Amino acid sequence: MKGLLVFTALFVAVFGKETFQGDQVLRITAKDEGQLALLKELAGMEHLELDVWREPTDLSTPVDIRVPNIHLQTVKAFLEAEDIQYYIMIEDLQVMLDEEQEQMLKAARTAAPRTTDDFDYSNYHTIDQIYAFQDMLVAENPSLVSKVVIGQSYERRPLTVLKFSTGGTNKPGIWIDTGIHSREWVTQASGTWFAKKIVTDYGRDTALTSIPNKMDIFLEIMTNPDGFAYTQTSNRMWRKTRKPNPGSSCVGTDPNRNWDAGFGGPGASSSPCSETYRGPSAHSESEVKSIVDFVTSHGKLKSFVSIHSYSQMLLYPYGYTKTPCKDQNELHNLAKKAITDLASLYGTSYRYGSIINTIYQASGGTIDWTYNQGIKYSYTFELRDTGRYGFILPANQIIPTARETWLALMAIMKHTSDNTM
Repeated sequence: MKGLLVFTALFVAVFGKETFQGDQVLRITAKDEGQLALLKELAGMEHLELDVWREPTDLSTPVDIRVPNIHLQTVKAFLEAEDIQYYIMIEDLQVMLDEEQEQMLKAARTAAPRTTDDFDYSNYHTIDQIYAFQDMLVAENPSLVSKVVIGQSYERRPLTVLKFSTGGTNKPGIWIDTGIHSREWVTQASGTWFAKKIVTDYGRDTALTSIPNKMDIFLEIMTNPDGFAYTQTSNRMWRKTRKPNPGSSCVGTDPNRNWDAGFGGPGASSSPCSETYRGPSAHSESEVKSIVDFVTSHGKLKSFVSIHSYSQMLLYPYGYTKTPCKDQNELHNLAKKAITDLASLYGTSYRYGSIINTIYQASGGTIDWTYNQGIKYSYTFELRDTGRYGFILPANQIIPTARETWLALMAIMKHTSDNTM
């Protein structure tokens, strides 16, 4: 019966969604600083309704932009007039989305899992399926896993964190979150895999077992649940929160520009219609403020890892300033170890470094704030891929992505544990 309900919900959602028929994703390469400046101007032209998947940052990094069908001719004419090279990375975004939806519908026709062993980690899932997964995991592992609700989203969904603990009080902690940008589905899917991996390996794998014995692990799989639900019912490409902005018809704030770390500086937008809108004030979004309150009240988090996609990068502070963080050497060396471990599984190549030097200047970011709170081992992942599929990573890459990322997470968690008194 549950399987039928999920199938019906998905079927209804298909017919209520915004479509992207004929929208293309262009990969654009600037050959000099002049062209790069033109691309930055182009990205800021709100009347073109462009969705920038990879920002114009430097000459070595291509720019990926989803261009609505109605503006394709204008954008291509501009690029050609300025002799800026581009190619079509995704010919028709809706074709890819239809394939993704069909895969989900096919998976939904099967019986709902009765245990987390039956859960299909190789497919994308609805928000309700992930909530049910979390409840099952807690019920199956009451001595290791509990559920902590740290707040409510704007639409009053619970902000649920899984706590992995062997007991005791006042233990230091490690935080992991996925899905703060709602359209980055491989992150929430990886988060469910991580949760199962912890309970599976605890007591069996020495390296993993030693971590919860010393430190609690907190995992928030759906950090932006309103946005995540909206990607499934209305707009697959939705990134932000869902709180209305007074005086604007544009909804939502970028929750990774809403933190009190260089808030409102370069690399965040003051326009509510922008995908990088910072919000009216720092911590204005309940999804952010709930984490801020949790971090502050806990007081003993030693590592904070926020997981995004795509681009295949492992980043550490800072994003809002070029001033190196005081622990840069240690964070850089640990990042190198983590991505080396990650690459050992499938050969997946990652870039690593500080945010501002590796991708772009970004103010109001998560890990800049957590680092400034004294959480030394603060990192952001950008998972697969480097652009062939972008945010529409095929489901058959979920488990390989989660497996390789886990090796990097283990390197960070073990180092954190080894260096925590």
